[in-house]
Amino acid sequence: MPALLRSRLTDWTVAVPVLAVLMLFVTWGRELPGPVVVVVAALLGGAVLAAVHHAEVVAHRVGEPYGSLVLAVAVTVIEVALIVTLMISGPEKTQSLARDTVFAAVMITCNGILGLSLLLGALRRRVAVFNPEGTGGALATVITLATLSLVIPTFTTARPGPEFSPAQLTFAAVASLALYGLFVLVQTGRHRDYFLPVDSRGQVIDAEEHAKPPTTRAALVSLGLLLVALVAVVGDAKTISPTIEAGVAAANLPHAFVGVIIALLVLLPETLAAARAARRDRVQISLNLALGSAMASIGLTIPVIAIASIWLDGPLLLGLGGTQLALLALTAVTAVLTVVPGRANVLQGGVHLVLLAAFVFLAASP
Repeated sequence: MPALLRSRLTDWTVAVPVLAVLMLFVTWGRELPGPVVVVVAALLGGAVLAAVHHAEVVAHRVGEPYGSLVLAVAVTVIEVALIVTLMISGPEKTQSLARDTVFAAVMITCNGILGLSLLLGALRRRVAVFNPEGTGGALATVITLATLSLVIPTFTTARPGPEFSPAQLTFAAVASLALYGLFVLVQTGRHRDYFLPVDSRGQVIDAEEHAKPPTTRAALVSLGLLLVALVAVVGDAKTISPTIEAGVAAANLPHAFVGVIIALLVLLPETLAAARAARRDRVQISLNLALGSAMASIGLTIPVIAIASIWLDGPLLLGLGGTQLALLALTAVTAVLTVVPGRANVLQGGVHLVLLAAFVFLAASP
C-alpha cells in the first residue's frame, strides 16, 4: 500500500498540477524575471496535458456526453472567476474584457477546435462522421446565445455605446442561463443518443470497447486533480500575461491581442482532448467539446457578469464591432453548412481553420 501511494504521488499527472498551483501562489501579483516565466510556462504546459488525461479518466467513467460536459463546464467556471476577478481589480481597463473573452472563445472553439477535429477525423478515414441532430442543436444554441449577448448590444438604443441597459442585461443573462440549462437537459436526458459517437453507417457507438472503466474512487481523484490542473492553467496564464503584454507591445500589436493569446492558452485542454478523440474516430465527442465550450462560455459568463455589474463601476461593453460581426456571421453560416450533412471532409476542416487564422490575424492587425 505505501509503495502504491508513493507511485501515485510521483505520477507526473499528479505532481505537475500540484507544482503548477504552488507556483501560482508564489508568483501571483508579482513581477517575474525571465527564468521564472519559463518555469511557469513549462508548468502551464504540463498542467494542460494533465488536465486532458484526468478529463479522459472522468469521461471514461461517466460516459458520453457527460465527460465532455465536465471538461467544458470546469474550464468555463474557472475562466469566469478569473474574468470577474480582473474586472473588480481594474474596472477602468476591463470594460470590454467579458466581450473580448467570450468572442475569442466562440471563434476558437467553433473554428479552431471544430476545424481541427474535422480535419483529423477526415484524415483518418477520408470522411469525418458525426450526428447532425445533436450537433445542429448545439450549434443553433451557440448562434442564438452569441447573437443575444454579443450582437444585439451593438444595435440597442437604451445606452449610447454598445452596451445593454440593466433591464436588457438581466433579460440576456436569464435567457442565456435558461438556454444553456435546457441544452444540458436535452444532452444528458431525453436525447442523449444525439450526442454519442456514430460509425460510418450512422449507428450510435454507446461505449468504448477496449478498456475497463476506472473505479469510482479513481474517477473522483481524477476529477479533483482535473480542477487543480485547470486552476493552474487559468491562473498561470494570467501570471505570465504581463510578459505576454510586454511582447505584444514590443511587436506593436493591439492590447486586445493579449486576450486572444490568453484564450488560446486557457482552451488548450479542450483542444487537445478534442484532437485525441478525433484521432480515435470519435469526432462527435470532439464536436461536443467544441460547441459545449462555446455554449458554456456564453451561458455562464453573461449571467455572472450581469450579477457582478451591480458592484462594478463604468460601462460594460458587450456589443461587437463591424469586423467582429462579419467574422461571427461568416462562422455561423459556414458552421451550419458543415453540420447539416453529418459528414465532413478535409475541406470543411480547412475552411474553419482558415476562419480561425483570419480572426487571429485581424485581432493582431485590425
